[in-house]
Amino acid sequence: MPIAPNIEIIEADLGLAEQADAFRQLINEYAKDPMGGGEPLPADILERLPLALAQRDDSYTLIAYSDGKPAGLLNAFEGFSTFACAPLLNIHDVIVASAYRGKGLADQLLEAAEGIARRTGCCKLTLEVLEHNSRAQTVYRRCGYAGYELDPNSGRALFWQKVLNA
Repeated sequence: MPIAPNIEIIEADLGLAEQADAFRQLINEYAKDPMGGGEPLPADILERLPLALAQRDDSYTLIAYSDGKPAGLLNAFEGFSTFACAPLLNIHDVIVASAYRGKGLADQLLEAAEGIARRTGCCKLTLEVLEHNSRAQTVYRRCGYAGYELDPNSGRALFWQKVLNA
């Protein structure tokens, strides 16, 4: 697999205008992708999101730059494993800009997230992936991620949601 040239991955400070702008560009590209919902984020959400994340103590954002241009993004949040009595890191978004796909950038972002998890004493990393996003599933498997079941008689774990309206 070709590697994207001159990659730099940083833990973003979304209070800095340049990094917040790179974040907005990448998260909106993801939102417009069919695997992100197919529509741009509402302007007010896109504007408020970097500061909202910057104010959270349990949030980590990684931005990958290729030759100084925003190329990839990973958002993760600390959670807690009751069975391990230890923190975990949930990877919420993995985004690679279309011009940089197929060059191993997602692998590098996942490796950087693993570094954060190890540094902060997490027992595991978790993520969700859409059933038909085979490209992402290939990357995740290559990086050591897998679905799980506690007992074959109980079946595999599923990720569900309930949307709350304000």
